[in-house]
Amino acid sequence: AQSREQELQDVPIALQVVNEQMLDDVAAEDLNDIDMFVPGLVVEGQQPTQPRFQLRGISTDDFGIGTDPAVGVYIDGVYAGRGGGVLLPFTDVERIEVLKGPQGTLFGRNTAAGAVSIITHRPGPDAEGRARMRLAEDGKTYVDAMANIPVGEDSAFRLNGVFNEGDGWLRDANTGEDLAPEDNWATRAGFSTRFGDNTTAWITWDHEELDQLGQATIGVVALPAAPGLPPLPVDESAYLDPRKTPAAVDVDGNEESRRSDGVTLIVDHAFEWGNLTSTSAWRDYDSLNRVEEDGTDRRYLYVDSVNTESNTNFYQEFKFSGSSDRLDWVAGASYFRESADQTSEVNVYTDSADTMVRNLGLAPTPDGSLYGFTTQVMQMYGIPLSLMGHAWNEKFVNTLETTAYALYGDVIWHVNDRFNLTVGLRYTRDEKDFTWFNDHRYAPTLDATLDQMEAMGIFAMLGVPKDMYVFDIAFIDPPAMMNKGVKNGDSDSWDDISPRFVADYHFTDNLMGFASAAKGYKAGGFNALQIGSQFDNEDVWNYEAGIKHVLPEQRIQYDASVYYYVYDNRQAIRLDTTTAIPRYVVDTSDLEAWGMDFNAMWQATAALALDFNAAYIDSTYKDYVTPEGIDVSGQPTGVPEWSFAAGGSYLWDLDEYGSLRASLRYGYRGRTRCSDESLSQGTCGVSPALDLGEAQELANLRLGWTSVDNRFGMALYGENLLDNQYVSGMGTYGKTVLGTVGARLTTPRIWGVEFSVAF
Repeated sequence: AQSREQELQDVPIALQVVNEQMLDDVAAEDLNDIDMFVPGLVVEGQQPTQPRFQLRGISTDDFGIGTDPAVGVYIDGVYAGRGGGVLLPFTDVERIEVLKGPQGTLFGRNTAAGAVSIITHRPGPDAEGRARMRLAEDGKTYVDAMANIPVGEDSAFRLNGVFNEGDGWLRDANTGEDLAPEDNWATRAGFSTRFGDNTTAWITWDHEELDQLGQATIGVVALPAAPGLPPLPVDESAYLDPRKTPAAVDVDGNEESRRSDGVTLIVDHAFEWGNLTSTSAWRDYDSLNRVEEDGTDRRYLYVDSVNTESNTNFYQEFKFSGSSDRLDWVAGASYFRESADQTSEVNVYTDSADTMVRNLGLAPTPDGSLYGFTTQVMQMYGIPLSLMGHAWNEKFVNTLETTAYALYGDVIWHVNDRFNLTVGLRYTRDEKDFTWFNDHRYAPTLDATLDQMEAMGIFAMLGVPKDMYVFDIAFIDPPAMMNKGVKNGDSDSWDDISPRFVADYHFTDNLMGFASAAKGYKAGGFNALQIGSQFDNEDVWNYEAGIKHVLPEQRIQYDASVYYYVYDNRQAIRLDTTTAIPRYVVDTSDLEAWGMDFNAMWQATAALALDFNAAYIDSTYKDYVTPEGIDVSGQPTGVPEWSFAAGGSYLWDLDEYGSLRASLRYGYRGRTRCSDESLSQGTCGVSPALDLGEAQELANLRLGWTSVDNRFGMALYGENLLDNQYVSGMGTYGKTVLGTVGARLTTPRIWGVEFSVAF
């Protein structure tokens, strides 16, 4: 946590450690599976290529490459990059450290809310291996394996593989097709060696392939008999319950896929004065996510969205560290380079475009339609042409070049045996080059038909110009309309100095108190869907005080902290409803919050272990007026006040028959605190059937047997024992123009069995 190896109770930072045992207890496959058991952390990972991270109420909520995340994810000390390549399957994870509060000094950019540090196993000196298979409901098969192979006295290989497939829990009501399947695999290879007595090197290669359907969308607006249109405006109080509504979708090219590769080289050399560590890392991924927005199987209501990304980044860090009787210090320099491309698409058919035209009253025809009415007229005259059924695509293409440099230092001064003072400072410079390109809508078969109509003199006969049939529907804000077919670019740079100050005092060998002030920073950027937009960097100052206490005789350890932060210029994407057709914009606001974190572990007996973690936060807007003109200053930001998690395990020793271990974990996240802003966005309240923002619960159970020699194991496990499903997202893009709204749900209860072997 402080870029040094320390006892957990000596680290003056609020953090929670998720160890390998807990990952097994909840059958965790990625970070999305643990957030309910880490109060304060929220990971929305139903779409692996577009996850959202929140920590202590702070998140970015943006999928555009022009905006950086506020929660940094690190793998073995290397920044994992932006969302599309962050939520990867766990391969050989030793532990996960969730550091709460800004970590700008030690971890750097994009840790304004905190950091999630994933630590993997290094190759070891002993030959060992294991394999595990999980079989669960809905055709779920999960297999992972590891082999550690020593090569001589000072070198070893470590190989891992993960394979995951499943049919999913949701089926199409019309076709019976699986709508929520899983299909991904990952592999990891590591090699470590020693050169002489003072130098070690560790290199790893990671590869992942994901190829499955996009997240399913279930329509929650009751539809009249075809070809009837849902009424506008949408009656939100009449939404259907998606948990009880059949799914019927017709998205074309339904897909969520990703290919990811990464190489990391860490070289450490010991000098008489300390250590020099060089970390070099390369990451590259391509991803595509296409999801239906309308949640219906009707062509005249069709709309889907596609996000395609390509990203390559390189990271180099040199870290110097050392210690003496009075000082522990680290200092370093880092370089980060990123090249990214993104395409954001909206797809409709002329049928649904015609519905939008009718609903917006844009066509001077008797029935309000344009393409439909014209097609009917041509059919009346025996003209074998139709303007219906043509695919229609609009897209924004963005590129990003980022270069970031940093210099940092952090010193712990041991004033005496009990009192320590820490001072840290990081200087960061971010440079970004960004481009936008948005062309006119692409509908080649429609244009070919319009050309035929023009050649036949049909427009002259109708007395209307051809241009009336050529328009855009998705990206129509003034900057986009003025720059159709024109590539635009902008560049800027941001500098920041992020300090931290910490004082900790050991009242006894087992009781430590601390107080800190730390700054977090996130670079400014550009809105991918607003040509010429730009926003400044985010700054957050966090003030915190806490204690960490161990009671050896009672076998209890706990820590507690209280904090207050002020967050300036927080960047977030939202749906601007001030235009006839909604558009996504990046908006900024100032926040403030105060809160508390508490963690406790009790080894009640040799067999019984209990733990409890809780978080409280009161997060409000300090200064914010929405694009609709709603002043929500002083109102809640939507973050629930309370969240907590509790767990327990019991181990039965069966002598020569091995051992039996039972574990139960429960997580709770309170109800979203609604505001005028969240109500206007439809992310809170709204409908009794949906109960958006309701309190959430998750309980997982595992009962496992292990042979006396630890070679064989079997387990029964259950995820989401309470069988609760929650609305994880809403497809509202077609709400005001088509009268359609889709909902996306979390996974229901799953039972499974596990078999393992080790040597």
